[in-house]
Amino acid sequence: MILERTKDEILVRLPANLDVTELQNMLDYFDYKEKTAKSKATQKDIDELSKTVNKNIWTKFKAHRKKQ
Repeated sequence: MILERTKDEILVRLPANLDVTELQNMLDYFDYKEKTAKSKATQKDIDELSKTVNKNIWTKFKAHRKKQ
């Protein structure tokens, strides 16, 4: 593994025989960290948003099931 820092980015070079699934999980985590780095949301805010999203998804799922 080679780690290189440039002026604008950090480059990581990995061997080609690495498990792509695990690598994708790591990249997803870094993407999450980058997107939430400046967030001022509290855990309470996140919990409330999560409840709302889950409720909306369940409502749409039930409506879709009724159409079938």
